Formats: sequence, C-alpha cells, structure tokens
Amino acid sequence: MTVTEAPSLPRDIGGKNVGRPIDRVDGPAKTTGAARYAAEYPYPDLAHAALVHATVSRARITAIDTAAAREVPGVIAVLTHENAPALKPAPAVSPLNLSTLVSGTSVNYLGTDEVHWNGQPVAVVVAESLDAAREAAALVRPAYAELPATVDFAAHEGDAAPQKGDMIMPGGARKGDAEAAVATAPVSVDLRFTTPPYNHNAIEPHATTAAWDGDRLTVYDATQTIDWFRRHLALRFGIPLDAVRVIAPHVGGGFGGKGLVWAGTIIAALAARATGRPVRLAQTREGVYRTVGGRTPSIQRVALGADADGRLTALVHTSVTRRGHIGGGPEQVTSQSRHLYDVPNILLEQKIVELDLLSNTPMRAPGESIGTFALESAVDELAARLGLDPIELRMRNEPSRNPIDGKRFSHRMLREAYALGAERFGWSARTPEPGSMRDGRWLVGMGVATAYHPSLQFAANVTVRLSADGTVLVRCGMQEMGMGVATAQAQIAADALGVPFTAVRVEYGDSTLPIAPGAGGSMQTASVAASLLAASEKLKRSVLTLARRTGSPLRARRPEAVEARDGGLWEKAGPGETYAAILARAGRDHVEAAVGADRGLGAAAGQARFMAKFLLDRRRWVKAACGAQFCEVRVDPDTGEVRVSRWLGSFDVGTVVNAKTAVSQLRGGIVMGIGMALSEETLVDPRNGRIMNPSLAGYHVPVHADVPPIDVCYLDEPDPTMPLGLIGIGEVGITGVAAAIANAVHHATGRRVSDLPIILDRVLPG
Repeated sequence: MTVTEAPSLPRDIGGKNVGRPIDRVDGPAKTTGAARYAAEYPYPDLAHAALVHATVSRARITAIDTAAAREVPGVIAVLTHENAPALKPAPAVSPLNLSTLVSGTSVNYLGTDEVHWNGQPVAVVVAESLDAAREAAALVRPAYAELPATVDFAAHEGDAAPQKGDMIMPGGARKGDAEAAVATAPVSVDLRFTTPPYNHNAIEPHATTAAWDGDRLTVYDATQTIDWFRRHLALRFGIPLDAVRVIAPHVGGGFGGKGLVWAGTIIAALAARATGRPVRLAQTREGVYRTVGGRTPSIQRVALGADADGRLTALVHTSVTRRGHIGGGPEQVTSQSRHLYDVPNILLEQKIVELDLLSNTPMRAPGESIGTFALESAVDELAARLGLDPIELRMRNEPSRNPIDGKRFSHRMLREAYALGAERFGWSARTPEPGSMRDGRWLVGMGVATAYHPSLQFAANVTVRLSADGTVLVRCGMQEMGMGVATAQAQIAADALGVPFTAVRVEYGDSTLPIAPGAGGSMQTASVAASLLAASEKLKRSVLTLARRTGSPLRARRPEAVEARDGGLWEKAGPGETYAAILARAGRDHVEAAVGADRGLGAAAGQARFMAKFLLDRRRWVKAACGAQFCEVRVDPDTGEVRVSRWLGSFDVGTVVNAKTAVSQLRGGIVMGIGMALSEETLVDPRNGRIMNPSLAGYHVPVHADVPPIDVCYLDEPDPTMPLGLIGIGEVGITGVAAAIANAVHHATGRRVSDLPIILDRVLPG
C-alpha cells in the first residue's frame, strides 16, 4: 500500500530541476480519482462506525440506554464505557519524547463514565452499513449527573496563569522597562484585540480504517504525523511498535488539525478489536467539530511607544489563550514580537486559562497568525498617529540582530521583500488620509503588514537506491497533504545525483518506510532534503568506489574532483562514465545509501545528534521566513460590506524548490487568512460549551467570490544555514493577512477594527 509517485511528464525536462515550476507528480492520480484517501480503501467484511456525542460539558454518565440502538437491523455492537475493551492511558507530554505531543486529549475514550467536554464520544455503534450505524447512534440515550463547568472564555480571562516555556516554545520575555517607556513616550498606542475560536475544515474530514490481524494493527488514517501516530497507537493498545502499521498516502488537507491523534482514530481501532472486524469510522463535518480541536481564541494587548521620528522606544505584547482541562498546548502568540522590531524596551507575556472544553490544537501558523494581527494592526495605528507611511515606520525600526537577545539572523531580507512588493503592488499610489480614496460609491483602502514564521528542521531518515537502468528510488515515510512533497523531493534528488527528473520515483506515506518528521511547522521539506542530500552524496561515493575497483578512468581522481551529471559520474576536467556502465561492469543491479536509523543504537545516536544540532542552532541563530502582505479593499459606506479586491504577497522564504507548488502554498495561506479576517468564527455557547455552528452551513470559509486576484512573488535567496537554503513556506503565507485587511479597512473608513472577524457592525460607525 506504499505510494510510489513517478513523474508523468510527456518528455524529459532536462537541466536544473530545483526552482522550476514542474507539475505535481500526483496530479493525474488526484484529478482522475485514482488517489485513495483514508475512507476509500476496500476491505473484506468491512464494518462501519458512528459516534454518540455528549451534550453536556461536565458530568458523570449515570446510565446509558442502548436497547433501541441494538435493535436496528445490521447493528453488530454498541460499545460504551460499560463494555469497551480497556486502553492504556495517554502518555504525559514530555519535551524529551516528542511523540507524546500527539495526544489530542488525555481522556480514556469509552473507558470512563466522566464527561469532560460537550461533544465527547460516549458510545460508538458498529454496523454492517454506515446508514445503520448512524441511525442506531441517534437512538442511544445517555443520562447524566451534571457537574459545574467553566466554558466562557471571556468571563474567565482573569483566571489565566502564566504560560511556561520550554526548549521548543519560549514563554514570555522582558528587556528594559517597557511599561514605563510606553507611559513616557512622545507618541504611543495601547490597544486591545480579540480573535475568536477557529475550526479546521480540511476538504477531507477525519477518517480511519482499522483492521486487526491477531495482535497486529493496520490503520489507514488522515494523519500528518505517521511515526508519532504509530507510536501513540502502540502505547494505547499495549502492543509492540512493530505490530502497528500506519498508511497515509494522501491526506486531503491538514493545517495542523490532523497532527494529533483524536478520538475517532482510537475508537475505530478499539471497535475493530472488540468486534473482530475491520472498521471504518468516517467523521461527519459536525463530528470533526465535536471531536477535533481548533484554534484557541485570544485576548491580546499591544502597546507601542515611539519618539517623534518614529523610532520605537517600547513594545508590550500580552496574550490570554485557552486550553482544555484535558489537553491542548500553548499558542506562541507573541512569537513574532520577539523578532520584528528594534526596540530597547520589550515586555512579552503569554497566559493560559483552562476550561471544560475540547483541547485546542495547532492551526496553520499557530500563534503567529493571530499574533501578527494584533502587532501589525498596532504598528499601523502608530504610523497613522505619527503621520508616517506604514512601510517607512517598519523600515526605520528594522533590526540588524534579534532585539531580545542579540542573536544573529541566519537570513533576513525583509527590506528587500517590502521594496519588491511595494513597487509591484503600486503602493506609491496610496494617499495617506483615511477615506481619501474612492471608486464610485466604494471606499477604497490599501493596507500592509509583515508576515513572519520561524524556520525549523527535524531529523529524517531516507534511503536512496540507484538501479543499473539509471532510475532512482527515494524512500521516506513523509506525509503528503496537498503540497507536492514527492515532486519537490524528486527535484532535489534529480539535481543531487545528476539524473533526469523523470528517472526519480518517490515512496512515502507508510510507516514501513524510513521515519520522517510530521508535516507541520513548515519543516518537512527542509528536514527530508537534508537527509536526501546526505544520502545522495553517500551513494555517489559508493558508485565512485565501484568505478575505481573495476578499472574506471575515474579511479585516479579524488572524490571531490568528480561530480554527478547527466546520469553518470564525470570528472571535473571532462566526461566520465554513466552510472549504468559502472554498475554493469561491477555486476551490480543497484547501489543504495541510507541516512538515519529507525531503531537501536543508530536511532538513539541519530536522535542525540539531532538534539545537539537543534539546541546549538537555537543558541546561535534566529531562523525564519518573512514577507510583506499588500491588500486593497473596497468598503460599502452604507452597509459596511468589505470586499478584498486585490492582493500581493512578497516573501523571503529562502530557496524555492518548485515555483508552481510554492506559489500555490503561499496563495493558499493568504486565502485562509482572508477567511480568518472576514468570516470564520466558531460560536461557543457560553452557557454549556456547545459549538453552535458545527458545519460549513454556519461556519463561513472563503468561497471563490470572496477571493481576489492574488499575486505572489518571492526573492529566492537561500538561507546559508539550512539544507539547500530552504526556510519553509507552508505557514508564513497566512501570517500578516488579517492585519493587512484590518489596516486597509482603517485606511478606507478611518475605523480601527480590533476584533475579528471584521463583520458589518464592526465597520459601520457606532
């Protein structure tokens, strides 16, 4: 079931591959329907499952009537806390074992009579058909003894406690006396911002197909983290790691929502073990809202002080976010505020309040997407009070080193990104006064904001095989969520080995392959590329050794005097031999090289080397992707309707592997940010914690009519400290988007909207 993607181009494109807009190798499979997702794998004797959700926030189940459900034709089993097989508890989160981070909640699903949030699964029905399972699930009748619950985020803001930092995600920071500097600054702003909860709406809802063969478990799942996911299942079901296989060749969007293990997956495997049948649990859209965490709401304060020339003297950024009593992690809301502006006095504080709600979870650029809304809106407001162009204010305060601790930036070309974007967008045509630009009856506004997301690199294991026919096979258990991972890694391998792009195949999406990090944090491409480049070098050395042993003319040359080009090893001074000729003469059908080990001492040593490099890099450098978001809006002065009419994103994202897929990623992030700014909002009933709009009928994501022409440009300048100069693209595109829209609305109307989403009554005069 491992996916092998081979380039399907009509002819060899030739030449250098990295940077070119090569079509995605999985494009034909996806557009013709040949690609299979988690709920599409056929299994003999397959049963279907449907969940029963709690309708209270905090309670104990006093009784659960399943008699009517069991009478529905086709029902195989109804599992509750009274008869479900026992599970091992979820592991405690530890930064020393990163796989512990994938526990969606700490709840022992169907193993307790306690209810911890409104929507928690309290039963599962297994039936011969999906219709029968859902019909029976609707007939299950739990009875509850309700307990006091805290579910109103705004009402419990005062209960928030300081957020602790760790080696991956820092907490607060302090430099100088920022509060005093704000109070004495010639010009200052002090603003409060709020952002609502947001829910994941990937095109593929969460789904699991689980099957047991004795004590061996195979799971097809929509997951972003195959290895950590597999480890979690092994631990929860008390079986060896090698007894679990996770297959996820195609994931229909993730954005962080599929990065953790949620109730649906655990219960599907539990039901399969209890019934002895393969079980498929495909969540409804509402089921995703009830059982899969979303982005936390936030309350933020940003205060800025500056002298009359626009030099910042103080920056205060504080936040309050939420997590569930049963899980959820902190949001790095003030992350960008540590790095973006050269300020002598800085105060950053992050606090968390725990509620009886489903755990929050990462959602594209967790922290920075909502943090840049507040910070960049405040910077825009300060520019207005100073009478300065918003870009000029930012450039006057662009740091040469990291403001908090003086670390060097490994790569930072924000000035260049702004200059390129301003020229291409036509920023000079903007008149500074709010309300000064019109198009007929529409008020026109132009806004700008900085985009920022940190760059990460984790360990990855890779094997590369070169066959005697000149083809190359790359194997790595990485995840494909729609970003074109196989295409990008094939481009990298083709250049590293000097073979045509069409000669490279990539296998991925299966836990039987070498271990890769999860697809999150904008780190997968760079992490895998580092190992792929190292494995390619090892492979070339192996072929060179074969050439020397078999009398090749290359034998007298040093390894550094030989390069791979056009399907063979060449001397720097002239042509050498093809790979095929060298392997044929050596009597070999292939040569293989590997980087990293999946188990044993090799795995432990690799993890130690990774952690040492990770910590050293953190001490030496600040690494990040950045950019400038330029937005034009039109606002109806009578109704307050906001239409985004034009967009340009200008980015510094290091080396771009594939021009086509990179632009698609950045453009997709911008579209997601438009939804965050203008329409998306999860409505939580403050009385009982129930999500009131758990579907796309009430939760409004952008549709085609909401999205303007989006122009994307990038510098394509490599970061010298990263493999191949890669920085990361998947998340920076959403950052700064909400602020750019809010700033454009302010320019159009004079109204500073500080609460998202930017709906009609927040735009019209009060």
